[in-house]
Amino acid sequence: MNAPNKPSPKYLRLFLLRHAKSAWPADIADHDRPLAKRGRKAAPLIGAYMAREKLFPDLVLVSTAQRAQGTWKRVAKKLSASIAERDVPDLYEAPAGRIAGILQKIESSARTVMLVGHNPGFQDLANNLIGNGDPDACARLKDKFPTAGLAIIAFEANRWADISPGSGRLERFVTPRELR
Repeated sequence: MNAPNKPSPKYLRLFLLRHAKSAWPADIADHDRPLAKRGRKAAPLIGAYMAREKLFPDLVLVSTAQRAQGTWKRVAKKLSASIAERDVPDLYEAPAGRIAGILQKIESSARTVMLVGHNPGFQDLANNLIGNGDPDACARLKDKFPTAGLAIIAFEANRWADISPGSGRLERFVTPRELR
C-alpha cells in the first residue's frame, strides 16, 4: 500500500505554487522584487497546509526571481522533509509552453514535482493540462490563480514526457484566503 498522498508508480503529481504577493519598490528590477508583507504571511500558511496534509514533493523547481525564492523558503520551513530543489532560470515569467517543456525533461524518478513560479504561465498551463477534477475547483482556477495559490494535478503516466493537454485531474486548488 502506498503512503498517504504519494502517487502510485503509474501516477505523477504536479504541484503548481504561484509565488506569494510581491512588493513593488521603486528602482528595483522585476526579477529582484521581494515579497510584500501579505506574501510573507501567506507562504507559511501554504507550507503549514502542505505539512498537515502530508503533501511532500520529491523535487522542487523554483524560478530564480526573488519573490519565488522567498515563497519557497517560507513554505519549505514548514515542511519537515528533505526535498531536492533546483533553481530554474527558465521558469522566470515563463509562458505555459516553456513550462511544459521543462516538465517534459524531468526524470521519472521524481514522481511528485512542485514548480514555484509565475502567472499567467501557471494558470494557462494548469488549465491546459486539466481534463477533469472537482468542477468548483476547476472553475475557480480557470477564473483566477491568486498569489500563493497551490494547484495539485495528478496524471496517469509513468514519465513526465508522457503528460499531455487534458490528461490531468485537478486534485486540489488551495489559496491562502481559504486557510486563514
